[in-house]
Amino acid sequence: MLIVFSLLIGFITAFIGSIAGLGGGVILVPVLLFLGDQLDSFQWVSPQTIVGISLVVMIFTGLSSALSYLKHKRVDLKLGLVLMAGSIPGGIFGSWLNQFFQTDGFALLFGIVMIAVSLVFFLPRDSTKATPFNKGLSREKEIHGQTFFYRVPIITSVLFAFGVGVLSGLLGIGGGSLIVPALILLFKIPPHIATATSMFMIFFASITSSATHVYLGHVEWAHTLLFIPGAYLGGSVGAIVNRQLNSQTVEWFLRILLILIGIRLIWQGIG
Repeated sequence: MLIVFSLLIGFITAFIGSIAGLGGGVILVPVLLFLGDQLDSFQWVSPQTIVGISLVVMIFTGLSSALSYLKHKRVDLKLGLVLMAGSIPGGIFGSWLNQFFQTDGFALLFGIVMIAVSLVFFLPRDSTKATPFNKGLSREKEIHGQTFFYRVPIITSVLFAFGVGVLSGLLGIGGGSLIVPALILLFKIPPHIATATSMFMIFFASITSSATHVYLGHVEWAHTLLFIPGAYLGGSVGAIVNRQLNSQTVEWFLRILLILIGIRLIWQGIG
C-alpha cells in the first residue's frame, strides 16, 4: 500500500506542478502531512523529512519536465540562468535556516501572499503593452509561430530569485509558485515560456537545496525513492499537456492552483 500511494502521489504532484511550472512540492508537502496524521504507514514523516523529500522529488520532476520543454524549445535558457544565479544560493540558505525555524508563521504569511498574487491575475491587463523595463536582458522567443519580445532586469531578477529560493528551501514548496506569476505579471513573459523556464530553474535549484537537506540528515531515502518513478513520469506527462493548452488556460490553471496553495498554507499557519 505504501508503494502504491507513493507512486501515485509522486505522479499526481509532478503532473500538476509541471503544467503550472511550480514543481509539485506545494502539493506533495500537504499530502504527506495529511497522510502522516491518518495512516500508520506514514508515521515516519516530520516537517524536516517532508521538506527534504519534496526537494529531492522535485529534482526528478524538474528533470523530466525540463527535458521535454527543452526539446520543444519552450525554455528561455538565458533567463533561466539569471534566475538560477539567485535561486540556487537562496535555496541553500533557506534549507540551512529550516533547522532553526518553526515555519508555521512563514506559511501563514506566504499563504496570504499566494492568494493576493492569484487575485492580481484577475485584474485586467493590456497584453499589447510593451515590456515595462527599459534596461536589462532583451529577449525574443517564438511560440506557435508568434514571436514575443520582453526584457528582464538582471539585478532585480537575481535578488527576487534569491528571496524565492530562501522560501523554497525553508518551506520545501518550490520557487515556481512565486517565480511564474512574477514572470507573467511583471515581466510580461508568455505563460508557456514562464512555466517551462521555471521548471528548468527548479531542476537545478532543487539539486542544491536537497543536497543541503541531505547533508543535514533530513532525507529519509528508504521512502524518498518510492516517490521518484511516479514524479519523473508525471513531470513528462504534465509538460506534454501544457503544450496542448493555450495561454489563457494555463493562466486559469495557475490562478486556481495559487488560491488552493494559499488556503493550504494559511491553514498550516493557523493549525
